[in-house]
Amino acid sequence: MGIINKIKQFCFVALRIKKYQLLSDCKSVSGKPKVYHPLVMKGKGRIVFGKNVQMGVVSAPNFYSHYSFLEVRNEYSEINIGNNVSISNSFSVECFSKVVIEDNVLIGDNCSIMDNDGHDLDIDERNSGIPKAKDVCICQNVFLGSNVIILKGVTIGKNSVIGNGSVVTQNIPENVIAAGNPAKVIRSL
Repeated sequence: MGIINKIKQFCFVALRIKKYQLLSDCKSVSGKPKVYHPLVMKGKGRIVFGKNVQMGVVSAPNFYSHYSFLEVRNEYSEINIGNNVSISNSFSVECFSKVVIEDNVLIGDNCSIMDNDGHDLDIDERNSGIPKAKDVCICQNVFLGSNVIILKGVTIGKNSVIGNGSVVTQNIPENVIAAGNPAKVIRSL
């Protein structure tokens, strides 16, 4: 790598990664992912990384312009990412209860997982209430395409593929391809 490329790498990647590490305030993080893209970890809960977890992909969209965001809002909130998981750029998880990503999962760029409603759905409690939350599980060997949104209470069965731009609102069985808004099974694998 030439001197110009080293300077670019330092200025546009290494410094950004360090900046977002400094902005992180989650005190309970175990495991050490390979971080190639800025990552913020916020909240009072727990984040667990398995072995060989990769955050960020140099040759994917949003590498220089975005960051990834993991939030474990409450003391009992937990994000658990298994072994051999590869997560592309601009990934986010907002966790009030529990989000599990099992082993050998591939996640495309700009994907989002929310295990809660974001705000209470009751009109009078919308700004002050506690949103309802339900656990999310992405089972082994799942592949999420780019721009996938996964909502509360969803389990995606092992080996399944979720097509680009899908919004997953209900459970997806094992060994299928699902796509759409809302995501529906379109064929078996």
